[in-house]
Amino acid sequence: MIEQLAEDLRPEEFSSLPQLIKHFCTEHAELPAFTCFGCTLTYREVDELSDRFAHYLISRTDLKPGDKIAIQLPNILQFPIVFYGAARAGLVVVNTNPLYTVTEMAHQFKDSGVKAIVILSSFCDKLEKIIDQTYIETVIVTQLGDLQKPLKRLLINSVAKHIRKMVPRYSLPGAIDFQLMVNTPTPKFEYPGNGRDDDLALILYTGGTTGFAKGAMLSHRNLIANLMQLRSRCLVVINDKVENIVAPLPLYHSYAFLLHCLTMPFAGNHNILVTNPRDIAGLIKLLKSWPINGFVGINTLYLALLRHKDFANIDFSQMKFCGAGGMAMTSSVSEEWLAVTGCEVYEGYGLTECSPVVAVNIPGRLRAGTVGTVVPDTETKVVDDNGHEVASGERGELWVRGPQVMLGYWKQEQETADALTKDGWLKTGDYVQIDDDGYISIVDRKKDMILVSGFNVFPNEVEDWVNRHPGVMESAAIGVPSEKTGETIKLFIVPKEKGLDIDSVKAHCKDGLTAYKIPREFVLVSDIPKSNIGKILHRELRE
Repeated sequence: MIEQLAEDLRPEEFSSLPQLIKHFCTEHAELPAFTCFGCTLTYREVDELSDRFAHYLISRTDLKPGDKIAIQLPNILQFPIVFYGAARAGLVVVNTNPLYTVTEMAHQFKDSGVKAIVILSSFCDKLEKIIDQTYIETVIVTQLGDLQKPLKRLLINSVAKHIRKMVPRYSLPGAIDFQLMVNTPTPKFEYPGNGRDDDLALILYTGGTTGFAKGAMLSHRNLIANLMQLRSRCLVVINDKVENIVAPLPLYHSYAFLLHCLTMPFAGNHNILVTNPRDIAGLIKLLKSWPINGFVGINTLYLALLRHKDFANIDFSQMKFCGAGGMAMTSSVSEEWLAVTGCEVYEGYGLTECSPVVAVNIPGRLRAGTVGTVVPDTETKVVDDNGHEVASGERGELWVRGPQVMLGYWKQEQETADALTKDGWLKTGDYVQIDDDGYISIVDRKKDMILVSGFNVFPNEVEDWVNRHPGVMESAAIGVPSEKTGETIKLFIVPKEKGLDIDSVKAHCKDGLTAYKIPREFVLVSDIPKSNIGKILHRELRE
């Protein structure tokens, strides 16, 4: 039996993201929406700024509804403004990891066919190197302090550029200044024919099986449905219009995006953006400055906070909800967090292909060691290697069906056919067991996938790059347990000749891989175990 959404949660009431955005910006106009660097925007201000951004895109660029625009920003006020404005202009948004190397940027921009990008000035030197390899015609540059009050904007931008040296020199002729766009008065105008229902709204890239990530296509209906599904869990413990929710997870990540750009705004709650969650001292200072009602992180972040000397001095009396996903919470961290804060950590499960939420522990009914039960309007089944459903409590691959399941993979027909059945089941590739009460326990992640601080790393991505090194014949990457990051990457290398310089391989990795994808351990071997058809046996290496 499938749990239905409550009557007051009606995803069918909204047919498009622009309609949804207009609703919550109007409904909660005078309430605080987003705060960053001490500056707070109300929902009315968010409405006006995103409207100006949309109008500029429509009236002063060559972009048309259905064109794609990349967002390459950290958690700053500009992110929601750009997303809401791009959606209103009828564009398809492509979220991009700001930490990407030029190689990864080039692949994603070419693969998705983005015609425009909004990018932080700190990353523009990387864009300059690969823009000629892409279809990008419109470049919009924003600085770290944009949208702050004038004097604070000047101070933040000057410090970032001249003192912290965060903005390398670059040349992008014709680039548009973001601050100019949102300061341009907007006359009354009609938006173009925007997408709706099952039209493509968002492309989120997830780990690939061919050396590069692939884009999961999410529709307006996918995102609105998953918003309501997540909201059904949030309403158990989080009220509307009054809560302060901290946002340390990157907004380009599917879960943080859904929670802070859609679910909490729909509720009229206040999102406090954390630009650099690795600055634990700064994060603790922020937590002290607001009465915090909600916080969502990953095991790595929870552990880092607990280890800081000032953490216990925070007032947790208003904390109602702490969530975790992306990587498993260790029992020791969960127990210590509860002891210090008095608030349990509720684990959940999702994947980009599901917009992303599939299951969440229910406050008051938390079962440690599980990711909870499925959200409403979602079907699951556990199948064996032959696709036959197994009995309750037995292990197998999790299949999911529901309104949040993606349209498919962008330009990947075979990958889509392999992942989605004709009757709508998504084969997650995650191995689980579900007990009689419906609680899901994750047994093993997608076959060989490595989880580093909650980020998906497929061995193929690492191996594909390492194998380009002139001294490497072949390589194999596996994940090994790490108390700090969940897993780290261990790399086995078969050199072409004796005397391979490991330092040169490390340097090569830094040139082409994002930091969390770089192996921490290198082992030279004479051969790598393979199956009879030549596939690397990662499981044997792990064992």
